Order: sequence, then structure tokens, then C-alpha cells
Amino acid sequence: MGERLEEKIFIPQRPAVYEEKIKRSVFIAEVEPCSDEGQAKDFLARVISLHRDATHNCRAYIIDGVEYSSDDGEPSGTAGRPILNAIKKSGLVDVMVVVTRYFGGVKLGVRGLIDAYGETALKALELSGRKEKILTSKIKISLEYNSMGTVTKILELHGALNLSWEYGEIVNACAEIPVNFFENLLRSLEELKARKIIKNFLTSHP
Repeated sequence: MGERLEEKIFIPQRPAVYEEKIKRSVFIAEVEPCSDEGQAKDFLARVISLHRDATHNCRAYIIDGVEYSSDDGEPSGTAGRPILNAIKKSGLVDVMVVVTRYFGGVKLGVRGLIDAYGETALKALELSGRKEKILTSKIKISLEYNSMGTVTKILELHGALNLSWEYGEIVNACAEIPVNFFENLLRSLEELKARKIIKNFLTSHP
């Protein structure tokens, strides 16, 4: 038997902002759901534009399994990494956090910076909430019109989401399948193909 894949992940329920003054410096942590790097870059550009006179805009994200962090001029390891650790502690993915700092004239030291960035990020993440997202893989099945009933039943048995149909000389069934049903569905489709109930199928992963 193959290893069972995780079906669900947790993503932010909403954007969130948390602000706190620490030894005269103002820290503003902003959370944004981001499904790809392009959205993360757009979010960062908006934050920088909003806080163009800030001392630092430190950030981190976990998107599609990729981790990234930046200290944006703060001492190495005192800002980006604590923000990233806060994201990991929250259990959320597909999320970016930017913590903006307006320096108030009092140095916080390495430990103080780590605590300030990490804690403000975590509080913003708590405000963002969480919701489940079912991991899916996409599938496209080519078939004759008289096989639509059989294919519909197979897809429903395997938890298909967002089922749609493309009509032409043949029919294409397009759907998203929860990953923990995917291997069993592929075996069923191979059998249907061997019996010429369907013509072919294509898969793609998120």
C-alpha cells in the first residue's frame, strides 16, 4: 500500500493586522492569504507603498511548500526568521506576513528584536483565523456520450469536486479529486480504459 497523503491543510480565513508599540518602536504585522509568489509580491508592494516612510518591512511566507524570509536591513536572523517561525507555529500555509517597524529611537537588541517580530507576527496570525482547504489533483477524462453516467458515478464515488463537462465530438469530464482518493480513482480509470468505456485521461497536480 502507498503512503496515505494528507488531504487537508489550513490557510488563513481572512487578512489581519496587529499593531503594538514596543520601547517606542511601532510594529505593524499584516497577514495576507497568498496562493502563489505573484500574490505575495503584490501584497508586499502594497505594504511598502502604505508604509513608505517605515524603517523596515520584514517578511516571511510559506507558499506551496516554499519557505522564504527577509530581515530587510535588521540584523541577520532577528526579523525574517522569527516571522517564519511564527507562521510555522500557527500551522498555516499559503500565507505571507509582513511586519513593518517604525523605529522609535531605542535599540531593542538581538533578543528584543526576535521577540518583537515573532510575537507581533503570531498575534496577527491568530487574528486571521484558519480554515481547512482540501488538497486536490485535477483530472480530465475523454469519453463517448453513452459513458457519461458510468463516469459520473465513478467520480462521485471518489469525492470529485467542481465537476464540469466539455462537449464536442467526444465529451471531456473535468474535476478535482481529493488526494487521498486519487490513486484508487486512477486504478478504476485504467480499468475503464482497458474496457474501452473511456478513451483516455490526463492528470495534473496543484
